[in-house]
Amino acid sequence: MRVIETGSLTLEPQIAAHAGEMFAVLSDPAIYEYENEPPPSLEWLRARFTKLESGLSANGQEQWLNWVIRLATSELIGYVQATLYPDGRAAIAYELSSAHWGRGLAREAVQTMISELVGRYRVRGLSSVLKRENLRSTRLLERLGFSPASPEQQMEHRVEPGELLMLREIERV
Repeated sequence: MRVIETGSLTLEPQIAAHAGEMFAVLSDPAIYEYENEPPPSLEWLRARFTKLESGLSANGQEQWLNWVIRLATSELIGYVQATLYPDGRAAIAYELSSAHWGRGLAREAVQTMISELVGRYRVRGLSSVLKRENLRSTRLLERLGFSPASPEQQMEHRVEPGELLMLREIERV
């Protein structure tokens, strides 16, 4: 993994040392309107980040790519992440502090990650699971070329009731 610079953001490979800053970001209650729950403690988050630093699942079949998102001011505002599967597909996720919603930063960060996944890791298909009521994320993913999965695909991916699976195929030139 590498540091990725955009016009206004820096994506840094996430490490355990980011836990303190990220704990503050992930303690934003607005995030959890549609998501699960905040990390229970800073220690828990640090241990989670330490585990993710390995970059691989326990069975070695999945590659984990996690970046924190920084503004040019160096303020940490969230993360983007991807789980790469052996078949060339990746599941993506992202979180930003609500203070930074509606400014195009999530789109910039997620698009930058997608470009990295396609260009450097040769990913050919993307997926993301979100709560159906999360229209902000649905619109973001649609603007990035994702479409809702069919009911059959939803069942195949074992998507929970109330969740939506969005997919995007990557065209190779």
